[in-house]
Amino acid sequence: MINFRSCFKVIAFILIASVFSEAQAQKLPKKKSVLKQMRLTNQYFMNKWPDPGKSIVTNRERPSNIWTRGVYYEGLMELYRLDPSTKKQKVYYDYAVDWGEKHKWGLRSGTARDRQNADDQTCGQTYIDLYLIDKKEERIKDIKTAVDGMLVSEKVDDWWWIDALQMAMPVFTRLGVVYNDTRYFDKMYELYNYSKTKHGDKGLWNPADKLWWRDKDFDPPYTEPNGQDCYWSRGNGWVIAALVRTMSMLPKSDPHYNEYMQDYKDMMAALLPLQRTDGFWNASLHDPNNFGGKETSGTSLFVYGMAWGVNNGALSKEVYTPVIVKAWNAMSKEAVHKNGFLGYVQGTGKEPKDGQPVSYTSKPDFEDYGLGCFLMAGSEVYKMK
Repeated sequence: MINFRSCFKVIAFILIASVFSEAQAQKLPKKKSVLKQMRLTNQYFMNKWPDPGKSIVTNRERPSNIWTRGVYYEGLMELYRLDPSTKKQKVYYDYAVDWGEKHKWGLRSGTARDRQNADDQTCGQTYIDLYLIDKKEERIKDIKTAVDGMLVSEKVDDWWWIDALQMAMPVFTRLGVVYNDTRYFDKMYELYNYSKTKHGDKGLWNPADKLWWRDKDFDPPYTEPNGQDCYWSRGNGWVIAALVRTMSMLPKSDPHYNEYMQDYKDMMAALLPLQRTDGFWNASLHDPNNFGGKETSGTSLFVYGMAWGVNNGALSKEVYTPVIVKAWNAMSKEAVHKNGFLGYVQGTGKEPKDGQPVSYTSKPDFEDYGLGCFLMAGSEVYKMK
């Protein structure tokens, strides 16, 4: 059985060199090409969902301000910020505002609960972004009330699954910036640190492999079929998005900024040798044979994180650009359908076996979050020089 910890440096060196050499023939895509893919996939979704307030029906009916749709709007707002067409910007903006208004800028669970659910706070990221564009108090009132209730609570174990970091950390960051109140930053770190070092046996972060277990159910002695620890691709992608979207707004003077940055860099380095030869990452990061195959949502989040790091000087352009290019080109050519439908997106769940099978034509139970991840990835690839 391969020991990832003892072989990591050797494998990383060999694969990084191989990836870099192979990717020399792949050039960074032109901005207009990236934008075209983003517009195409987004238009497919907007055509399918002309009414952003319409409920989502899968195995049951859910309001459309749940986390899956919230992630889509994170991606849409990134497209809004970069699309040079003012006409299209207005369409994106109006679509997002209509979504907020249809839900009265509210959270699925309301604002007062004994235990705040990060999934239900995801919509707040876009509400706050829209507030920053047009400072109407109703846009931010409910999400602020919900998070303020957590500030005065002694509970710090709310984020017991790593997806929660992406769903809520950027909300805390935005509120801290908007109100110039470091209490939001302090509480955010308490919650993050508990997830990192306390949940389960010794936290959900494995400092040896520089990756995260999805929740305590996957702590050792749980293993994948090949005997390795279970590191779910999209779950780790959520952490990367959380760190990127937090550090993008968090003042660098924050006492925990450097820790977030180090965790982020460690994860990026750990992912390098795990990229597939076709450019994607598997759903299971340490067991390529456990529901192995192309997967778009996790790959998109990794590209988002890597491209952001290159664009902001946090990661080596020489090392990471070939990896980013290979992944983006693979998704663009192999996952994006001519009509804009996005293939190879794993359905909802919490581990590699969930939401299967995943294929070019398979339709996940929710089509929105995968697109949000893809749009976020595209937004940073577009900015690359």
